[in-house]
Amino acid sequence: MKKLDPSIAEYYDREVVRMIAEKYGYTPMDALRLFVSSRTHELLEDEETGMTAFGAGGVFDIWEAERVTGDPRNSVYIREE
Repeated sequence: MKKLDPSIAEYYDREVVRMIAEKYGYTPMDALRLFVSSRTHELLEDEETGMTAFGAGGVFDIWEAERVTGDPRNSVYIREE
């Protein structure tokens, strides 16, 4: 696994955490804990998955799909149709 550049990871962490906190009313720290402990974040950290191609909004959608269904692969960004 090739790790995502730390400055890029920091950008995604900041933006996705902000979206989680705004939409769900979590504190930034709670939103960060939820995101960092998710499978979505694990996939994002692996540069080879190409998750950065989706942008922060797409990664947020993938995180939400994981939250609702238990699997980030259920997001329209990832699933094959």
